[in-house]
Amino acid sequence: MHIGDTPQEAAFRAEARAWLEAHAALRDPAAPAPEMDLANHVGHCRTWQATLAEHGWAGITWPAAFGGRGGSAIQSAIFAEEQARFDVATGAFAVGIGMVGPTLIAHGTTEQQERFLGAMLRGEHIWCQLFSEPGAGSDLASVGTRAERTDGGWVVNGQKVWTSLGQFADWGILLARTDPSVPKHAGITYFCVDMTTPGIEVRPLTQITGVAHFNEVFLTDVFIPDDGVIGATGDGWSVARTTLLSERSFIGSGTGQWSVDDLIDTARRLGRNEDPVVRQGLAAAVCRARTLEYLGYRLRTAMSQGRMPGAEMYVMKLAYAKHWAATADTAMAILGAGGALGDFSPAAASHHVEGDDKWASMFLTQYAIRLGGGTDEVQRNIIGEQALGLPREPAADRGVPWKELALR
Repeated sequence: MHIGDTPQEAAFRAEARAWLEAHAALRDPAAPAPEMDLANHVGHCRTWQATLAEHGWAGITWPAAFGGRGGSAIQSAIFAEEQARFDVATGAFAVGIGMVGPTLIAHGTTEQQERFLGAMLRGEHIWCQLFSEPGAGSDLASVGTRAERTDGGWVVNGQKVWTSLGQFADWGILLARTDPSVPKHAGITYFCVDMTTPGIEVRPLTQITGVAHFNEVFLTDVFIPDDGVIGATGDGWSVARTTLLSERSFIGSGTGQWSVDDLIDTARRLGRNEDPVVRQGLAAAVCRARTLEYLGYRLRTAMSQGRMPGAEMYVMKLAYAKHWAATADTAMAILGAGGALGDFSPAAASHHVEGDDKWASMFLTQYAIRLGGGTDEVQRNIIGEQALGLPREPAADRGVPWKELALR
């Protein structure tokens, strides 16, 4: 493991920093955040994404043939680190560029790649993920949304949930069951769907924080043409694994709108820094943050050497979720009863949460971090089986046709 940039990486960092300084304003951590609802946020993301594409900084790891920079994973990580210092946003493209793009590059047809990848990098298309269902979350392969053959394509009926920014999406990636007579992993097909297609209804879900980031999506007799299939019919699970791997990596590398240093400052300001229990909680938070930092160095070392990261990717996702939850508990202990006084109504959610309210928001948001991209329990299973070589968990549904499972 190496810490710090190689000479080549340092040169790339300097180039990226110089370009960012010329095209964006530095973020002022002390400045109050402006009011910005989700629609405005999406608009800001589109504008900045177009700027990145215009100057050759979009899709750093994508091959140049697809409009990318043809760079390395470590270069992408360096650019993200530098970009975080500036008052810009790209979050609306996390699904598209971070997850759909790599999937299309790996599994898409030439026509699909030409149609979608360039538009994605230019900020013209926002994508959403139509994977989870009310009865298929952690056990994603149990999806029951059906896609049935028709002339020239497929007719889809079903329900999806926890669809991030679905109300703003132009396109979606969809998992649907095309063959119920085979075991659950084998009968799934991966589609891309135009979100303006008749029969698609998107209903925002107001979360406990007052934000409607997630949605439930109902599909009623939605037609998807044959060219909307990504990969082979019935091979959707292997295509989805490419997407899910990218999702876990994205979540595990997150930083959030808080830091342990911020929390220590809050404890000092409220006079709680001398409380021995609070001090223990803060010390534990520092230790977790440093552990994540060094796990990040391992991940960066693999990327710098051109290797595919191994178990550290799954470990980081789980460790990050546990760090968020435990640090949130410490934050609420510091705030005491005041931690319950934050305003998380939909009206208040139209602006960035500031001050002590951000700790209450952090506490409430932990559940999205611990569930999204695979629950903590799922991550432990993956680590146990794929990293430690432990036996697979017994599964009563293994090898059983999906339609038989649905009748149980």
